[in-house]
Amino acid sequence: MGIRERLSGNEAAAIAMKQINPDVVAAFPITPSTEIPQYFSSFVSNGQVDTEFVAVESEHSAMSACIGAESAGARAMTATSANGLSLMWEMIYIASSLRLPIVMSLVNRAVSGPLNIHNDHSDAMGVRDAGWIMLFSENNQEAYDNLLMAHRIAEHKDVQLPLMVCQDGFITSHSIENIELLEDDKAKAFVGKYKPEHYLLNDKEPIAVGPLDVQTYLFEHKVQQAEAMRNAKKVIAEVSAEFEKLTGRKYQFFEEYKMEDAELVVVCMNSTAGTTKAAIDDLRSKGVKAGLLKIRMFRPFPSEEIAKSLKNAKAIAVLDKADSLNGAGGALYEDVTSGMFVSKVNVPTINYVYGIGGRDTTVKDIEKVYNDLEEIAKTGNIENPYRYLGVRGEV
Repeated sequence: MGIRERLSGNEAAAIAMKQINPDVVAAFPITPSTEIPQYFSSFVSNGQVDTEFVAVESEHSAMSACIGAESAGARAMTATSANGLSLMWEMIYIASSLRLPIVMSLVNRAVSGPLNIHNDHSDAMGVRDAGWIMLFSENNQEAYDNLLMAHRIAEHKDVQLPLMVCQDGFITSHSIENIELLEDDKAKAFVGKYKPEHYLLNDKEPIAVGPLDVQTYLFEHKVQQAEAMRNAKKVIAEVSAEFEKLTGRKYQFFEEYKMEDAELVVVCMNSTAGTTKAAIDDLRSKGVKAGLLKIRMFRPFPSEEIAKSLKNAKAIAVLDKADSLNGAGGALYEDVTSGMFVSKVNVPTINYVYGIGGRDTTVKDIEKVYNDLEEIAKTGNIENPYRYLGVRGEV
């Protein structure tokens, strides 16, 4: 029986870290992720963990310290948001290329400029192809659960890649929800101990970390990274199944909500899924066959599985909480439609960029999307597939 609690998303993340008890946590404060290392530092000072907490002078230094610790054979964690992640950018790529299974809690926030501290997904989308596994969390429970699964996935011998667990800034990070925690001993047993095979402090195997590759080996090393990302799919499925046996909470690559007979489907990530479910329940009571596909595993991207789930729909809307500014849709839309094309799934699909800078997205906004899909399903006419939801003025 789990422990019933009421926690914010940041508190839940910090408690997951306490139960994991990593060797090193290096962090620098940035809204809205600041509370995670702040809460965790109290666990360090109270002696509840024996983690080495490194209060660094910048986010670049935070990731650098995590890289150094993980290279030495320690289990390392951190947390950041938005501009903090941007300052880490160089080290984000180095962490993945060195195959270091660092785990980061990314509390999603708009990247400047202009300055905005509220939620969208521009930070995560900016590093979506940096070689990190990316799990998204609809609510506080999922943020906690994903973090408990993170090390098991990242540290697997067939993966060895860093992993970020995403949740929506303020919407979940600062909102208190009912949550069920694992007992400390069960959480520790599930996560297990970190036993790296190759590390700098192993005096029986002298190694170099981060050597010069140039033309000789870099291509092959990048192919190995890509293969590790593909391997992560199987590992994520296996770890999620084991977590379900322990907790009863089921996690897959994505969640299908009322998709059995759905004709009009929205695809989205993180907290917007909750709003969409409310809209679906209302529309279903009126006889509208609405459904939701909520992405949990964004990297690696489950293209084939998503295409299979969407093949019977009559019209699809992909919601992006970040604009790629490329004139051809957001990142999630591009991935979904690419996967559908490769799998020969031909369903009218449109894109909505929404919620930029924390702009509220209501049930009525989502119902408007379904109304648009209903018209597309009837006529087959898309016109402009690249749309905005909730923006003022004509676009």
